[in-house]
Amino acid sequence: MAGHSKWANIKRQKARVDAVRGKTFAKMSREIIVAARQGGDPAGNFQLRTAIDKAKAAGVPNDNIDRAIAKGSGNLDADDSYEAIRYEGYGPGGIAVLIEALTDNRNRTAADLRAAFSKSNGNLGETGCVGWMFEQKGVVTIAAPGDEETLLEAAMDGGAETYDLTELLGRRDEVIPGAEIFCAPTDLEQLDTALKTHGYTIHQVELRWIPSNTVLVEDPDQARLLVKLMDALEDLDDVQSVTANFDMAEELMDAIAA
Repeated sequence: MAGHSKWANIKRQKARVDAVRGKTFAKMSREIIVAARQGGDPAGNFQLRTAIDKAKAAGVPNDNIDRAIAKGSGNLDADDSYEAIRYEGYGPGGIAVLIEALTDNRNRTAADLRAAFSKSNGNLGETGCVGWMFEQKGVVTIAAPGDEETLLEAAMDGGAETYDLTELLGRRDEVIPGAEIFCAPTDLEQLDTALKTHGYTIHQVELRWIPSNTVLVEDPDQARLLVKLMDALEDLDDVQSVTANFDMAEELMDAIAA
């Protein structure tokens, strides 16, 4: 898909390492709590079912998952009152950044985000300042897509708009072929069901913000600041996801990682 940043691939490759952190478990628990407010039965709540699958894939213990469902369903006393908020800002060089957060304290979250931006020569902006540069899509990621014509037929059955072939990390950190299938947000459950019916192994199901166009970053100093900013934002407890409209050559990305 045009405008798809490599940063999404980096995040997925980091996910297995990050999953050992209690912070990641807490973020996923929040997602389950919020989803469970719409009903605590995963069979009838696609958002909850997706959040649970995501948590299990990252190794979140079943006890944590069950506790989060109970909190969200009102079956367990909880002081937490999370709300979903979208923040927007500019990274170094004017790169557009979109952040989704689940927070119980707006003032704390805004202050943390503002500090992270300022340390990387960016700034937190007003609502709407960059949101128009992104479009939300449903994304189903599958492993071992196989024949493209067969995949295309299955994807079209589920209402897909387009797809990208990609690479994923397997259970033993080996690189395996994969594909990302994109659809309208309202068609995500339908697409997920269709692909499962056709026998595909679902790797991840999510709503993702896709930049309408990307800015190629070639300056090493700007690239380092951008990666520093993305890492700092994703490390914040209240942040669930971060999307930006930059791209960079794999060689530059590898050099920064080294």
